[in-house]
Amino acid sequence: MAAMMQPQIILLKEGTDTSQGKAQLVSNINACTVVADVVRTTLGPRGMDKLIHDDKGNVTISNDGATIMKLLDIVHPAAKILVDIAKSQDSEVGDGTTTVVLLAGEFLKEAKPFIEDGVHPQNLIRSYRTACSLAIEKIKQLAISIEGKSLEEKKHLLAKCAATTLSSKLIGGEKEFFASIVVDAVVAIGNEDRLNMIGIKKVPGGSMRDSFLVDGVAFKKTFSYAGFEQQPKKFLEPKILLLNIELELKSEKENAEIRLSDPSQYQSIVDAEWNIIYDKLDKCVQSGAKVVLSRLAIGDLATQYFADRDIFCAGRVTEEDLQRVAAATGGTVQTSVNNVIDEILGTCEVFEEKQVGNERFNIFSGCPSGRTATIVLRGGADQFIEEAERSLHDAIMIVRRAMKNSAVVAGGGAIDMELSRYLRQHARTIAGKSQLFINSYAKALEVIPRQLCDNAGFDATDVLNKLRQKHALPSGEGAPYGVDINMGGIADSFANFVWEPSVVKINAINAATEAACLILSVDETVKNPKSESAQGEAAASAMGGRGRGGPFRGRGGRGMRRR
Repeated sequence: MAAMMQPQIILLKEGTDTSQGKAQLVSNINACTVVADVVRTTLGPRGMDKLIHDDKGNVTISNDGATIMKLLDIVHPAAKILVDIAKSQDSEVGDGTTTVVLLAGEFLKEAKPFIEDGVHPQNLIRSYRTACSLAIEKIKQLAISIEGKSLEEKKHLLAKCAATTLSSKLIGGEKEFFASIVVDAVVAIGNEDRLNMIGIKKVPGGSMRDSFLVDGVAFKKTFSYAGFEQQPKKFLEPKILLLNIELELKSEKENAEIRLSDPSQYQSIVDAEWNIIYDKLDKCVQSGAKVVLSRLAIGDLATQYFADRDIFCAGRVTEEDLQRVAAATGGTVQTSVNNVIDEILGTCEVFEEKQVGNERFNIFSGCPSGRTATIVLRGGADQFIEEAERSLHDAIMIVRRAMKNSAVVAGGGAIDMELSRYLRQHARTIAGKSQLFINSYAKALEVIPRQLCDNAGFDATDVLNKLRQKHALPSGEGAPYGVDINMGGIADSFANFVWEPSVVKINAINAATEAACLILSVDETVKNPKSESAQGEAAASAMGGRGRGGPFRGRGGRGMRRR
């Protein structure tokens, strides 16, 4: 009786939503599966695109997993983990964002029946981690190094990696054309780690084939004043002066006050202002520079002054472009025009202003430092060019990774099938429940080739059976076989040059396993209610008295006493 009379213990604030146990875990798994289903159809060369329309009216068309995940406003706390792994894959490797989300979703889907049957999540997690480390070891064994090849051979191999990445994008039809542009751009920046040294400029109009690579820097003509048209538009081996100062007359501050006893003194003040700017311009001319660029404005007086002396100038150049010009030409950005010496001036072989579509571009080519390149993208609709830029970003990241970690594996689902076969075989050597769990992990890896078939409209069961048979050959000759997207059967991915850097797969499997284990280890969600009373009080104190004497004195308006 005494036990029945015990008072109920209230630990959490009223209205707090708590859910726990098996039901909570299954609900989290279902949420993640729904997210994976959203990006499922975008995988591979025949993947569909998603059109995302946000509340501001912006329309984005994309099939890049990370972009879609960022734009989906996901509120479910467990499903947000999938958004994070897609972002991390994008920033670390650049490609494989859809793969990572699909794998994580599939690992959880395979774990769901075990959870419903009452298996403890920690047993699953342990087995998944074991399977993950086994899979990564196997990838390292299967990877083929492209180290030690000549530059031409390496470029050819890197172009194949870029083409594999681009084949699943909107610009897949021109993948060879863009792959060679991407490889040339990455080779041009060498070992430079900063990605912004490759500039991508978008010019609407023309066809995709009109896109071109500038071995140097190109940027849009900046806002200019009247004398601009009289300036020369082409130089051979010019000296380039980079500034971070204004070259125009400054107006006084509104509250400036000058007291004069004699009206003639006013003229000397005006003259002083003019002398200051003429002195600056003179020093720019004496430096011997033929091209003057500044991050701040270059006024009409300066523009005309330079035009009379056959010097090209451009003001309001963006910070990023100015830094790239500095890196390419070997110049240094100056904050003063005093003591300009030759060492701080940049140079390039050719500077010219060129018409691209209906935009004019300033182009610096043949730069001595050569650690920068610019891709000028052409195309019809704005959304199309935006998507092309995202696709090129992925390809650039992949080529950089392949240059640094020069090992590649067969794409097209080949590596996934080989890992699945290896793990199934390994599972048979294990006694106990973990045999089942590692088997389910192996089955989950087959989602990649299966989805590639589904997206291309092939019979997935038929193709997967052929792949299993080929990969099960004891000689091991079937290892590089993957889905043949063009013919609808299976083909040797290595022979067809469907390659991807091994680091993409390693990262994807690692991140997907970690995410699946993280979601499996959560057994309770606590959601705190928003304190409505606290909000009400805050609103009342803000309304009454406007901060003069708090909410209680607010009746008479601004805390006045009522008579």
